[in-house]
Amino acid sequence: MKKLSKLNSLLLSGVAALTVLASCQKQAAVTADNSTDFSNAIQVSLAGSSTTVTTTTASGAVTTTPVTTSGIFIVKCYKNGDKKDSVTFASLPASIGTYLTANYAGYTFQKAFTITTSAGVLDSYVVVINFNGKPVGLKFDASGNFVLVFEQREGHDLKDDKGWHLGGCFGNRDGEHHDTLAVSALPTAIKTYFATNYPTDTLLHAAVNFDATYVVISANKGLYATSFTSGGTFIARVQLLPKPQKHAPIAQSALPATVTTYLSTTFPAYVFNKAFVEKSAAGVVQGYVVLITVNNTREVVLFDASGSFTKSVVVR
Repeated sequence: MKKLSKLNSLLLSGVAALTVLASCQKQAAVTADNSTDFSNAIQVSLAGSSTTVTTTTASGAVTTTPVTTSGIFIVKCYKNGDKKDSVTFASLPASIGTYLTANYAGYTFQKAFTITTSAGVLDSYVVVINFNGKPVGLKFDASGNFVLVFEQREGHDLKDDKGWHLGGCFGNRDGEHHDTLAVSALPTAIKTYFATNYPTDTLLHAAVNFDATYVVISANKGLYATSFTSGGTFIARVQLLPKPQKHAPIAQSALPATVTTYLSTTFPAYVFNKAFVEKSAAGVVQGYVVLITVNNTREVVLFDASGSFTKSVVVR
């Protein structure tokens, strides 16, 4: 197992004002965009917040190091010339609240803005929430339909050539899978929980989240994501697929182009974790399941056999 770096308790509960920037970008290897105007930044977390880097080794040893962030920003949300105006949650389309409740259970609303074009036409909504102690910035269209989850950056990474730095909040964007954990290396409490409560589960993949919680993907006449605290206490179990398909790992490069296009468009700067191809008993492809990290939130995104999006599940 590789060394894992992550921060515990990313945000203070009081979130400062918000930063929004222009345009859109791809995942993993974040490239520079010198044409982007970063002067209109709005923070989603306090600059100078005290956080903790937690390191876990293959032997299970855990060390924590206090660090200070330069603030977290959502980026590339509107074009130069557009106008943003702060709005209340009550003034948002009802469909936005419905979407947030369905996908981010227990979230706390922080900020929202309308984005209007230079011609005075309502273009979109920017909504910032706090979910499990982490900021999430989302874009909705003028009718209140979900569009994408904005990329986040630390303040001192706004203008550099990558948009992230090793050991920082988004250091896993280097593609080295620091958060992947061998199933055999899961804490004893988690393995005991499965043996007692879901003895017929086949554990397929394990990861450690940014907040030191765990997510385990398993199969049991369907596909499930089960989360645990850093101490191995059960948090929640989510059914991803109800059908008893055959689940085979698939490389990111082997996914249909429609899958990778959807992911990079909808989740800018996402990090690929793991993917499975779902097949019937006869070996016919039924769909694809992709586990990703969106900034520091874990999501599972499902696609049909042709690679078209079907649904996404926010796991943790």
